Amino acid sequence: MRRHVVLLSIVLLLGATAVSPIPASAQEEPIVRAIMFWMDGCPHCHEVLDYVLPPLKQQYGDQLDILLVELKTMADTDRLYALGQTLGLAPEEIGVPFLLIGDAVLIGSDQVRQQLPDLIKSHLAAGGVAYPSYWELADLLPVGAPPAVNIPFLPENLPATAPEPASPAEEAAESLVIEETPTAVPDGFTLAIVTLAGMVLALGYTAVRLWQAKQTQMSTKPAAWPHFLLPWLAVVGLAVAAYLAYVETQAVAAFCGPVGDCNAVQTSEYAYIFGVPIGVLGVMGYLAILATWGWSRWRADGRAAFALVAMTSFGVLFSIYLTYLEPFVIGAVCAWCLTSAVVMTLLLIVSVETAVPHIRLVVIGKR
Repeated sequence: MRRHVVLLSIVLLLGATAVSPIPASAQEEPIVRAIMFWMDGCPHCHEVLDYVLPPLKQQYGDQLDILLVELKTMADTDRLYALGQTLGLAPEEIGVPFLLIGDAVLIGSDQVRQQLPDLIKSHLAAGGVAYPSYWELADLLPVGAPPAVNIPFLPENLPATAPEPASPAEEAAESLVIEETPTAVPDGFTLAIVTLAGMVLALGYTAVRLWQAKQTQMSTKPAAWPHFLLPWLAVVGLAVAAYLAYVETQAVAAFCGPVGDCNAVQTSEYAYIFGVPIGVLGVMGYLAILATWGWSRWRADGRAAFALVAMTSFGVLFSIYLTYLEPFVIGAVCAWCLTSAVVMTLLLIVSVETAVPHIRLVVIGKR
């Protein structure tokens, strides 16, 4: 009898334990998971990494998990643009930082700073959110990470049954359409190589022109057209550089036009030197050229003319380096960058003509 009482007590104890609520501390806390693409040297990316994410991570701890994906290669950039296309974004709308949280896309430091905190709160209140499971991100997600199930454009959302095979007549019609309307996207590689060759020839022309001026003993009246043309070319180059500086510092997409993919170039690691955007360096260079031209007109000093040749020669050498990177390293061409390279090449040729009379005067004075 006593044994039956003991067994009954154990059963009642187990039943009470089974129906008792689990303490709140033992319940699994909701987690918000997100993915952010970023690039080293991008000031807006570092703003988010250094000033936006750390306070949020400190506030939410393990309840916030943001997977950081750094763009290091052209394949990484292609992945980002493929993801943007899946999301219905135009190439000019894509930039870094690029953050995915649930079904929201945040592009640029302003959107991340202003919208991410509220999105984290709302997702936590709704029980958390998993990593986005777009196919472009499949190999980036941690092993065993729970995928989101409410995001469109997923492979699992494709029809379960394969479409019926087309009839021979339909296949012939499709082949005919493909042959009549081939799709060819101009990449601008040929234009970049031609521009590269032109810059090399301009340097050769500069060397020959200066050598000829040194060998000539006759003094000729300086031509007026180089002094008239030089500032206008510098203003055009300044405008191009200022636009690129705006794109790079404001993390906005550039208008690329029909040739090349300037956004791929602007989001590459070569768009910055020691953390300074190339566009900003270009603005400084063109301003220096304009200031030196003003000095040459104000003082009529041959040293200013020689300084212009030196500055534009360096500009062309630097442009050769950047233009070489586009087709052969980055794998994309920036039409704005090519425009700046052409302008700098023309500035070199014009600056040589402003220096030639001063070289002849120096030679005559020595003899």
